[in-house]
Amino acid sequence: MKLFKNINIDKLKSGLSKTREKVVNKISETISGKAKLDEATLEELEEILISSDIGFDTTERIIERTRISLKSEGDRSTLNVFTIIQNELVKSLNDHIELKDEFEEIEKYKPYVILIVGVNGAGKTTTVGKLAHNYRKAGLKVLIGSADTFRAAANEQLEIWAKRAGVEIIQSVSGSDPSSVAFDTIQTAKNENADVVIIDTAGRLHTKNNLMEELKKIKRVMSKVVDYAPNETFLVLDGNTGQNMVFQANEFSKFTELTGLIVTKLDGTAKGGAIFQVCSEQKIPIKYIGVGEGIEDLQTFEPKEFVKALFAHNGTLDE
Repeated sequence: MKLFKNINIDKLKSGLSKTREKVVNKISETISGKAKLDEATLEELEEILISSDIGFDTTERIIERTRISLKSEGDRSTLNVFTIIQNELVKSLNDHIELKDEFEEIEKYKPYVILIVGVNGAGKTTTVGKLAHNYRKAGLKVLIGSADTFRAAANEQLEIWAKRAGVEIIQSVSGSDPSSVAFDTIQTAKNENADVVIIDTAGRLHTKNNLMEELKKIKRVMSKVVDYAPNETFLVLDGNTGQNMVFQANEFSKFTELTGLIVTKLDGTAKGGAIFQVCSEQKIPIKYIGVGEGIEDLQTFEPKEFVKALFAHNGTLDE
């Protein structure tokens, strides 16, 4: 089987409009109308990229590679500069992508266990529902575990999303041990021959050591049911927080091994450029991005398609 993908290019282009205005349009204004690009222009580009949340280190690599490419190719046209920048941005994302057939992994580790973590307000609960929908739409049997037992509203919200996705959900009474919910969910998945288990957890900050320790307990308990669990630990990040995404990824990495990032709410922010920074600095691949509130709006993250959509109408990447 091949890796299934949920990508809507038009929706992606529309969702990135605010980030495009902040990043790409400023680049276009800087280089348009110039016969060739000089060092002063490159410095202007550098300032734009840094101020667009792309990050200092990532920007430095992009500018240096752009400078070298311009010298070696001799083509300093606007279109060529756009192409060079786009290619370098794709490289900054691709360096941290582990290519694997997701269906093969799911078949090998049935049930395939995904643990969802993040702070309150990042969009974890809705992301779980949308992710479950993606897997079910691919023909897989999905089971959700509602291990956020601290907030009754979170359980109610997740139950609504589970119904929308058409998948079963395992819940417990408010205030109960989250680890027991994770245990029961995986045990039920084994009994019912489910393909994928998605465990939602309570929102937590790195400063709440008790919650972080609880995360470790959830993982220990899950491994008692299936010794390989979890297969994936996804950190959900709010795209509106910009560079704070880097900080959150760094702090969560201290307590648990993150295998992927999910960036939400990109359709409502101009800070989408931080995706390049968090991916590059944390060496963690982005798996999915949210570009809308609908159940279909959690898209598979494809670096090339993301950059092409971001730079729409400003020249295209080489196919």
